[in-house]
Amino acid sequence: MLRTMLRRASLIHGLAVAVWAAALLLPAVARADGPRERLSLDAGWLFHHGEVPAPAVKGHGASYHQAKAGGVVGAGGAEFDDSSWRRLDLPHDWAIEQAFDRQENASQGYRARGIGWYRRYLQLPESDRGRHIELQFDGVATHSTVWVNGIVVNRNWSGYNGRAIDITPYLRYGDEVNSIAVRVDAEAQEGWWYEGAGIYRHAWLVKRDTLHIATDGLYANPVQRGGRWTLPVEVQVDNTGEAGRAAVVALQVTGPDGAVVAQGETRVRVAALDSATARLTLDIRQPELWSPRSPRLYRVRAVLRQPGAGPLREIDATELHTGFRTARFDAERGFFLNGEPLKLQGVCIHQDHAGVGVAVPTAIWEFRLRRLQDMGVNAVRFAHNAVAPEVMDLADRLGLLVMDENRNFSSSPEAMAQLAWLVRRDRNRPSVILWSLFNEEPLQGSWQGREMARRMAAEIKRLDPSRPVTAGMHDGLFADRNASEVLDVVGVNYQVHAYDRYHREHPGRPMFSSEDTSAYMTRGAWRSDRQAQVLGSHDDEPSSWGQTHRDAWRHIAERPFMAGGFVWSGFDYHGEPTPFEWPSASTFFGALDLCGFPKAAFYIRQAQWVKDRTVVKILPHWNWSGSEGQPVKVMVATNAPRVRLLLNGQTIVEQAADRDGIVSVDLPYALGRLEAVALQGARELARDTVETSGVPARLVLTADRAVLAGDGRDAVPVTVSAVDAQGRAVPTANLKVRFETTGAGRLIGVGNGDPNSHEPSKAPERSLFNGLAQAILQTERDGQGPLRLRATADGLASAELVLEVRTARVPSVPAAEVVSRVGGWRISPPQAARPDPNQVLAENDMNSWGWGEPPIRQSAESTETWRAYRTSLRLRADRNDGQGRLRFQQIAGQAEVWVDGVKIGEKTSPEPAPLSLPLAQGSGWRTMTVLVRAQPGEPSGLIGRVSIERGAGKAAP
Repeated sequence: MLRTMLRRASLIHGLAVAVWAAALLLPAVARADGPRERLSLDAGWLFHHGEVPAPAVKGHGASYHQAKAGGVVGAGGAEFDDSSWRRLDLPHDWAIEQAFDRQENASQGYRARGIGWYRRYLQLPESDRGRHIELQFDGVATHSTVWVNGIVVNRNWSGYNGRAIDITPYLRYGDEVNSIAVRVDAEAQEGWWYEGAGIYRHAWLVKRDTLHIATDGLYANPVQRGGRWTLPVEVQVDNTGEAGRAAVVALQVTGPDGAVVAQGETRVRVAALDSATARLTLDIRQPELWSPRSPRLYRVRAVLRQPGAGPLREIDATELHTGFRTARFDAERGFFLNGEPLKLQGVCIHQDHAGVGVAVPTAIWEFRLRRLQDMGVNAVRFAHNAVAPEVMDLADRLGLLVMDENRNFSSSPEAMAQLAWLVRRDRNRPSVILWSLFNEEPLQGSWQGREMARRMAAEIKRLDPSRPVTAGMHDGLFADRNASEVLDVVGVNYQVHAYDRYHREHPGRPMFSSEDTSAYMTRGAWRSDRQAQVLGSHDDEPSSWGQTHRDAWRHIAERPFMAGGFVWSGFDYHGEPTPFEWPSASTFFGALDLCGFPKAAFYIRQAQWVKDRTVVKILPHWNWSGSEGQPVKVMVATNAPRVRLLLNGQTIVEQAADRDGIVSVDLPYALGRLEAVALQGARELARDTVETSGVPARLVLTADRAVLAGDGRDAVPVTVSAVDAQGRAVPTANLKVRFETTGAGRLIGVGNGDPNSHEPSKAPERSLFNGLAQAILQTERDGQGPLRLRATADGLASAELVLEVRTARVPSVPAAEVVSRVGGWRISPPQAARPDPNQVLAENDMNSWGWGEPPIRQSAESTETWRAYRTSLRLRADRNDGQGRLRFQQIAGQAEVWVDGVKIGEKTSPEPAPLSLPLAQGSGWRTMTVLVRAQPGEPSGLIGRVSIERGAGKAAP
């Protein structure tokens, strides 16, 4: 049986020849010139979790065909039966959907990853023929293979780099349907943290003229020399057409207010299947400078126009944002931005969030970055990999400095291609101040590490000579030959003891802390209980290799030559559950937890970093029932000189803040109200209050925003809390909350920041953890009107939140209905006599019968008027229910149709006409033979598409 299936499967293929034959028969179509279209491909994917084994390839016929373009057998094939697969939209992380399993990898968060498959269908109008079409994936975790219409078009070996795949040669147009298949191997891992699984970033279809500006082909990075600003611009123009072409490249720069500040143009000529680069330098007079306090962005637009008589016609256009700023690292005085000293107050962060894993909506990313800025952060290290492009856009817009980090430390061609992609994508961004080659590599202190780093740094300098190169080194700094020798700025991880020595021995080399702290806290917990795997929040639980938050920053702040530092870490993250393992499934490092709720470290860093407003925060809460009269350790984080503490209106103590911005006292606990007043002299600057609450009485829902875009992408985090009868927050509440959504959106994830919780991330309920939980809502595509979230808990008054969803659309490619196309036809030579429909064709006979794909039009024959057409029918389950129909769009000549040796119908008229026949339920694989008899002197054949349709009344899933 398997051998028969393989033989039949092999008949499906021969697509390379078929595409060529079909192209000869199609009428000429005018080239669809015009500006580019960038269309979302996020909606309408089919997903299968797990491997989809293809039949073993045995026998000459199967071996022959699997080696041909389009010859894939299995889930990558164009005609694969995916009718039972789950339908979903991207971005998608299947790992976060899995239950916790102690047998899975602790570093990956104890969640199964494995293999997954995605498939999608789309149609392209005939007017797209002659355009350049790219399939773009922003990120797939981890290794992946992509097929288009059964042809392998791309393999990728990193979960963090995007790719733009030219799929023009493989496409069909008009009423034909194209298939995209992606196999994702998430068994492969690149990191030692939670990496997720699947197509977890956006996907796009980009349509352009064959003469077009390359993806990431616009480079505009401002330069200041002698007080004068210029904008050197490079535009890479590609030509995938059949002849050389000339074009005009026009540039326009607009300022933050939208006014045009510079423009110019130049000419370029590009040979067929080649590239050329147009270069132009524009003068920019007195630009507004970009900085964290004032992130002023300029738009650079490049337009490709067709030269010749009459008005210039636009062929292609693209744009980017850039910013005017100077950035400099000094070996003695640290970092300077726009000529002013600026200490880097940075954090390292991974790319996952509670409830959604690594498939993080842009709005949630913005929420996360704004939280960091509220903490006083001015710099982010995206550890240890490239992040999604929309996150880099946010860094530019919000004014965050970025240490842009490469994932794989190697100078191999594959790794260098990943590095080059990162630099080309991000080299225009004002936020990027450092390129980072690696993090904590064992070879960093060796000759091999130095040589790899030297080659990688040279590649960066070739693409972007304006920014320094660094790396995160945790050892090897003092080896005879080490990677730091080829770095422009030396990044030091945790080696506090090395700061002074390295500066002394290498006085001309700038340095900074690329990673520090690694201190533990459980959000909302104030007493450590290691047996319960809970760690207190008084900043007294450093790791064995790190320091407390106060110590780590003090070592940097007191050394002018240290440009700044990056705290490990800004947020807790799934996986790497340090210092505990099971049942802990995420980290304790963050200044904020997995949901973005602040820990004590958040306020300690505010006291250290915030300069433009008064910080005063009491740590901890004041709910210590049963501890009356016993001392409670109270810390107040502040940037004020002094703090006065009052308990129930009575002054308890007034004390100067220490050099780390902390006032620390032990107070006997008493029910009531504890206040901290920040003072400068006798003047009150600000105050904070905590108060003993009663038992939980009702729930409260607080959204980050009240208005959302109904584009199917916009999302909002909702804080879930409980208050007592007087409306006071209950920070010790740990009760279960249930959620229900109605209207123009849905619940896409829940969390509570508890690193030991095994509650599911994709569920309509979640327990409060130390008073808080989070629900993440996302709008529906084409959503409009109210989005309601209702929260209930046993014994408490419920809460309801109503958000406004406004109409908004993302230009997208509709998901096409699956057309079960019948292809892979073998065609007999013309014969005078009627052929035997059951004639056996030897498996190893690749040449006596021809190959073709409908439309197949045979030239007129005078005497030999018969031909046989044979293929294998692959019936999808939704067509093999006894209701399906075999449809020939058009047959020229008389015809008989045979399936598995049984005649199922015929066409008696020789004139071209359609034919539709019922298909009985049966085997999923069937051999079909069509005998066609031409009228003498008339053409014949299968001159239209052949497909298998659903029965009447059967709707697409």
